[in-house]
Amino acid sequence: MVGIGPGARNEISQRALDALKDSETIVGYKLYVDLVKDIVGNKQIVASAMRKEIERVEMAIQEALAGKIVSLISSGDPGVYGMAGLVLEVVSEKNIDLPLEIISGIPAANAAAAVLGAPLMHDYAVISLSDLLTPWETIERRVKCAAEADFVIVLYNPRSSQRDWQIEKTAHIILHYKSPATPVGIVKDASRKDESVIITTLDKMTSHPIDMTTVIIVGNSTTFQYHNYLVTKRGYQL
Repeated sequence: MVGIGPGARNEISQRALDALKDSETIVGYKLYVDLVKDIVGNKQIVASAMRKEIERVEMAIQEALAGKIVSLISSGDPGVYGMAGLVLEVVSEKNIDLPLEIISGIPAANAAAAVLGAPLMHDYAVISLSDLLTPWETIERRVKCAAEADFVIVLYNPRSSQRDWQIEKTAHIILHYKSPATPVGIVKDASRKDESVIITTLDKMTSHPIDMTTVIIVGNSTTFQYHNYLVTKRGYQL
C-alpha cells in the first residue's frame, strides 16, 4: 500500500518511488494512477472508478497471490482515509497470508497546512464530511465535539455535486462554538498544478468555491493571520 502524497512528484517519498519502480502491477483509482503514470512506465496498470475500493483491493490481492509484486496506491497517506485499512480488513476476514508493506505519504491535511503556514501547531481534529460510509449523525456529533473543545478542525470531502448541504450544516454547528471571525484556510488541489488558496473567516467560509478536492482548515481561538499565512499558537511565552 503506497501513499503518493497530495499529487506533486517532488512530494512522493523515495521509499514510495522505489516501491512503484520495483512493482510489477500498479492498482489504484484512475485519477491517482494518472498522477504516477510517468513513474510506472509500461508496468501492468489496473485502474477503476470512484467507489470501487473493495474491487481494487480484491484485484490487488489476486495479483499478489499470483506471485506478483503489487503496489496499491492511495493519494496522501494510505492509512488516512486510504486503502491500507481496507486491505487489512479483507485479508483478516479471509485469513489470507500475504507479505504486506505500508508506505506512508504526505496527507492532504499536512500539504494544505504547509501552503497556509502553520495552522496545525496545536491539537487538531480531521473530519470527513462524506456520509457515504459514515452516518451523518456521527459526523455531526464529531464536528460539534471538536468545535466545542476548541480544536483546529480539518475538513475533508466538504462538498460534491451530490452532497451540497453538509458543509453549510457544518459551518452552522461550528459557528455555535467559535467566533465568526475565526480564520479559515481553503486549499484546493494542494501541491497540484491547479492549486488555489483562500484565507477567509468562518462566517464567510461557505461563500467560496468548495469541492471534493478541497481541504478546509478552521482555526482555534488562538489562530491568527499574518500576511498570507495562518498561524495557530503553540503556547510559547514570547
